[in-house]
Amino acid sequence: MSSFIDFGIAKKSYYHQQNMNKITELFNIKYPIIQGGMIWHSGWRLTSAVSNSGGLGLIGSASMYPDILRENIQKCKAATDKSFGVNVALLYPNLEEIINIILEEGVKIVFTSAGSPKAYTEILKKEGIKVAHVVSSTKFAVKCQEAGVDAIVAEGFEAGGHNGRDETTTLSLIPNVKRHISTPLIAAGGIATGAQMKAAMILGADGVQIGSRFAATTEASSHDNFKNKIVELGEGDTHLTLKELAPVRLVKNKFFNDLEALYQEGRNVEALKETLGRARAKRGMFEGDLEEGELEIGQSSALIDSVLPVEEVIKNLVGEFNAANLDLKL
Repeated sequence: MSSFIDFGIAKKSYYHQQNMNKITELFNIKYPIIQGGMIWHSGWRLTSAVSNSGGLGLIGSASMYPDILRENIQKCKAATDKSFGVNVALLYPNLEEIINIILEEGVKIVFTSAGSPKAYTEILKKEGIKVAHVVSSTKFAVKCQEAGVDAIVAEGFEAGGHNGRDETTTLSLIPNVKRHISTPLIAAGGIATGAQMKAAMILGADGVQIGSRFAATTEASSHDNFKNKIVELGEGDTHLTLKELAPVRLVKNKFFNDLEALYQEGRNVEALKETLGRARAKRGMFEGDLEEGELEIGQSSALIDSVLPVEEVIKNLVGEFNAANLDLKL
């Protein structure tokens, strides 16, 4: 496995013979690296840059009105001739309109999350679309396989953004999911380096989905204030909260502390909703309000030291993957 990704391979035919795995073959990409479809980060610039660099870019539809999603899909098609997809969070409104836009624009890959894998898998697959679904437990991974998805993303609670309630780590989740499914498996949550990518694949994953590392790129559509904040974060600077509404991993800022104060007074769901309000995530990640905004990022932010172009991020991931040779024997 240590040499399956290699910048030195020049001949495409040889590359395909030696280096294809379930994920690269399924999505017709060079590297089994998927960029998470993060809200307020994953516009057409980030998506096309990842795809042009050999990974699979995903447009994050959850932070887009339908007309904005259509515009991003069209601009992404103009910016890359490589595979790309759209991430659809099933808990958001306008789902029918979003699905129709995806069908009308000829999108070939869809990642769904935050809902039942049965909701749209059959509809999308009938149109020749490859479907992956994001889960946080083995139980729901099995349901994904039963629903007929093409790939399963198993995400540990180290991940940023909306998360699983069980707080199962990627290290524990991936091998357990692997024991129960035969569908191609993508690991997510806490992965920001090539060494972590290799570890996930040793545990049984066929590829990885990475969010936080791509959030801190020049092409991400988020505010520079937030990108620079990601670079500053250390261990323990994020926390999983709001389980009563929808679990989410946040940076510890004033808004987070306001939520914690409410918990000290008791778990009043209505008070939590009132404090959360509307557009908190946009205010924080897109508009750059680091105090009152909702700042979603994963634990791997502690490993991110700089904001880089996507091409350099993927080059580093591949180089680190190849350099992580394990010669230890017990």
